[in-house]
Amino acid sequence: MSYKVIVGVNSDVTSRVESISLRDALDQIAYQATIRLAVSNTDPLPDVTPGTQIRVSGMPFGKENVYPLLHPAVIWEAESTSSGTKRISLLAYDRMIYLEKSEDEYLFPKDQTAAQRLRKYAKDWKIKLADLPDTKIKLGKAVYRSQTIFSMLFADLKETAKSGGALYHPRMTSRGLELFELGSNKQIYELDHLIDVAQMRTLEGAVTKVKILAGSESSSEQEVPSKVLAVEEKGTKELGTLQKLVSDDQVKTAKAAKKLAASYLTGIQETFTVTAPDVNTIRAGDAVKLGGMKLLVTSASHDLGNPGSMTLELATEASVKRRFYLD
Repeated sequence: MSYKVIVGVNSDVTSRVESISLRDALDQIAYQATIRLAVSNTDPLPDVTPGTQIRVSGMPFGKENVYPLLHPAVIWEAESTSSGTKRISLLAYDRMIYLEKSEDEYLFPKDQTAAQRLRKYAKDWKIKLADLPDTKIKLGKAVYRSQTIFSMLFADLKETAKSGGALYHPRMTSRGLELFELGSNKQIYELDHLIDVAQMRTLEGAVTKVKILAGSESSSEQEVPSKVLAVEEKGTKELGTLQKLVSDDQVKTAKAAKKLAASYLTGIQETFTVTAPDVNTIRAGDAVKLGGMKLLVTSASHDLGNPGSMTLELATEASVKRRFYLD
């Protein structure tokens, strides 16, 4: 087997696995595994009650050592079916799922960074942290009411990106929770020997003109229009005017507004979906190369096996920033 599945502390159920797939995406916080196990009357499975810990390891491409792919993780759902052969399907997530499913309220002062706030979230939910980067950008005051911790964390990361900082995505690893800077993986795989590749080009989501508005002011007597801080346009002659209005209380100067407006300008949206032999360590946010182009992985689905396969959705960095960090 090119992978191993351990339930609980040390119960190896690898020989009972009929199929296993992993999914990671920029629009979700927890890495997900779907595992189907065969059930034997003579050799019962260990406890697979939801809440039981589980880990999935695999052999990275070109390596001989086993690498933790999903660890630490927890069984979230267990479904039994019986049609001839009895089977159990498990849905498991890494422990970031607790930040995705839990709600709370937080009041943060201004001038904290996203990394500092993540330390607070992780401490309150008893999630181990890896070494965090200095996200540098000082954020404005935040009042978060009755929402998931994930939505708060991603709001911090979006504000960081809007203010000129790097693009970060939270990842749970065997070392602990980290903030991964998109595209910063040291090994960038060139995607070749493709099974299938599809290219999508569309004007849906394109923006050719942007107005940055200050917070609107009003009096008891009359409403006044919002003050326009900056207007930028690109490609209106070729593609037509597709205008977006952006109101951001954190933007105080015309220079900052002009920079923010430029980051929203996107022409024809181009994405790729590729199916290829599996490289099981590729995660959402990694950079890969396709036909010489450097692209970012927006979602990754791995069907583990020998051989396995993977399906990756890819986009340019500008498109990723526009789609996930500016909207």
